[in-house]
Amino acid sequence: MIDRRALMGSMAATALAGAMQSAGARPVQAGARGLRVAQASRWVAIGDSITDAGRAKPIGEGPGGLGTGYVQTMDALLQAWYPARRIRLFNVGTSGHTIRDLKARWQTDVVDLRPDWLSIMVGANDVWRQFDRVTQPERGVMPDEYERTYDEVLTATAPSLTGGLVLITPFFLELRTNDPMRARMDEYGAIVKRLAVKHKAIVVDSQAAFNVVLEDLPSAMINWDRVHLNHIGAAVLARAVLAAVGFEWA
Repeated sequence: MIDRRALMGSMAATALAGAMQSAGARPVQAGARGLRVAQASRWVAIGDSITDAGRAKPIGEGPGGLGTGYVQTMDALLQAWYPARRIRLFNVGTSGHTIRDLKARWQTDVVDLRPDWLSIMVGANDVWRQFDRVTQPERGVMPDEYERTYDEVLTATAPSLTGGLVLITPFFLELRTNDPMRARMDEYGAIVKRLAVKHKAIVVDSQAAFNVVLEDLPSAMINWDRVHLNHIGAAVLARAVLAAVGFEWA
């Protein structure tokens, strides 16, 4: 009989090696072992459409309300592997949103939910609007505003988290680093890594995790536009996030 933990660990090991690297931030504290998310923790996941993935409104919660993306996959794995922990996930991703939009709804969608753990993944639209709305430059969020606004919400919230803060870099499913949108997304990913160091957050390098998979799978197998994810992409991202918080696959 196949050991499910050994199987998942084998599937995840290569991709997660890249995802666990960070620019000085801490994927796992020195000496830490096992899942760091404590009993009955409240985990809020906020972001854009990659997080949203059709979640229930106004607050997405399982069963059936977490959408069909990586948050649902994370919840499934946490409940299957750690059922006694009773970890409660909330999905408040909203399609089309930028860091500006996250700041505008921060009180209701983050603070009011009283999270122990908070994960943030934003940046895709901040960059994308610079490419698909070139006649509307106000729609894009430039790097200086992105970093400043992101820093503001983290400064206001990070100290109140009793569990931890997880910052997930934006990605673009393209291996060519000289592709204009990939290069721009890498710039925003570097900003996230800097903020993770400043706020002592866990950082998940999603681009690194996807790069490993893209060596064997074309991006069309993972999504349709190199940003939105199907079930394969959701699994890649979910395992990267969970590994960063000490999820034990075996």
